[in-house]
Amino acid sequence: MRFVCFLLLLTAAPAWAADAAVPHEHTGIVSPYVGAPPAVTLSAADLATLQAGKMLMKQVQRGNGGHAVAFQDIRATPATIWSRITNYGMYASWVNGVKSCSIYRREGSRIFAQFDLSVMGIGVTYFINHNYQPASNYLTWTLDYTRQSDLDDSVGYWRLTPLSADPPLTRLEYAVDVRFKGWIPGFVQDFIANKGLSDAVSWVKKQSEGS
Repeated sequence: MRFVCFLLLLTAAPAWAADAAVPHEHTGIVSPYVGAPPAVTLSAADLATLQAGKMLMKQVQRGNGGHAVAFQDIRATPATIWSRITNYGMYASWVNGVKSCSIYRREGSRIFAQFDLSVMGIGVTYFINHNYQPASNYLTWTLDYTRQSDLDDSVGYWRLTPLSADPPLTRLEYAVDVRFKGWIPGFVQDFIANKGLSDAVSWVKKQSEGS
């Protein structure tokens, strides 16, 4: 039955909505971050997990709901880590599930990039408006609502906290809130939502420490 459903999804793929020439259906259903993301309090147990070299995932409150934030200590400088995070042209080689990624516009601190994912042959395309603030140690994003994305909404952030200069050690923090349109298959939603946090911090650590 799953195989039959998969074939039906493939035949339906041309009807999917991503279109750079058409505005998105709305201008945001998830509240964007205004300025730096709120600080997340870490317990002694959380810090011990990070100091042991492990990834930490923590549920935090935001408005009337909540979301997960992933943390990882990385043996690299913030400059090195930012150079990996903002190297969108390499995402297809570095990030699991990314078929291609490219910048289509820059405006001051804003970086606009197109992401094309491929999950079990199903393609998902979306357009992201990044607000890159390296001097303040964060990067936030929303969808680019001037373009039609296959995702209903996406809001999130990266934050870097320098811990040591010699040897270099930086705490990476990553959070994303993704909302899906009804026609995106459940297994694609699971891939993006459930694997996104762990995969995001693991690839950045690998590429930054391998420099």
